[in-house]
Amino acid sequence: MVLDPKITEDGSYTFFSDEFQEHYHSFAGAKREAEEKFLIPCRIATQARTKSTLRLLDICYGLGHNTAAALTKIWQVNPACRVEVIALERDPAIAPTAFKNNLLSPWSSEVAVLLGELSHRFEVQTEKLAAQLLIGDARQTIQLAIAQNFQADAIFLDPFSPPKCPQLWTVEFLKLVAQCLDKQSYLATYSCAAAIRQAMTLANLKFGGTPGVGRRSPGTLARFTTEHLEPLSQQEIEHLKTRAAIPYRDPDLKGDRQTILERRILEQQQTTLESTSQWKKRWLKK
Repeated sequence: MVLDPKITEDGSYTFFSDEFQEHYHSFAGAKREAEEKFLIPCRIATQARTKSTLRLLDICYGLGHNTAAALTKIWQVNPACRVEVIALERDPAIAPTAFKNNLLSPWSSEVAVLLGELSHRFEVQTEKLAAQLLIGDARQTIQLAIAQNFQADAIFLDPFSPPKCPQLWTVEFLKLVAQCLDKQSYLATYSCAAAIRQAMTLANLKFGGTPGVGRRSPGTLARFTTEHLEPLSQQEIEHLKTRAAIPYRDPDLKGDRQTILERRILEQQQTTLESTSQWKKRWLKK
């Protein structure tokens, strides 16, 4: 596998995944996406001002942009803040290749060095940072975080898109993710898909929208409380009552992509819920 850096509109770089046939980041900008899709919704700067320790769970760590952005912002705001990070990543080659190609250069040099060490040793322990990079299927590695009773102040949920990687968007997986979310904390993702939002509901999470980045659709911010969440529009609320909102399911947390997709299609075929096309037609008339 050759990982060829691709420049995005803000000058930061991403990779293309041959397996999932998607880029790791939007071409609006890997740096911009990290800040606008994850840091701002999760109130990272605000949390850093008021807390002596911040805990981050980065799901699908990839090149490391989201964690790098968070560490840079936290230490800009509060240089004394201690940060604990658990990062989940399936491919052990991505992070070290990103570091080797100097792709973390948009962030502080201190952060780049620390994450370079993390990419090679899978663990960093300093006075200000305790970080683990857990390599493997996130459906299994997240259970290691749960076993540590890890309670994140912010969770970055950043897998490839649901049609390409449904394994990490299922009801069962999001229920595990929710176990790592502190009661007053934030979970951010770039997806606004009705199926994902319905899975969040089944994981006992509340959610609201976040602004899109570039030409992308809005994202989603989830919590156990509705405070600081943007209310959904009537159109979004009605979308959650269509077939599109039938979630992905993976009962034993071992299903492959095709099995999970086929299970959802079968459930959609058997439902009496309104079709997405009918929902769209109604809203086009309004």
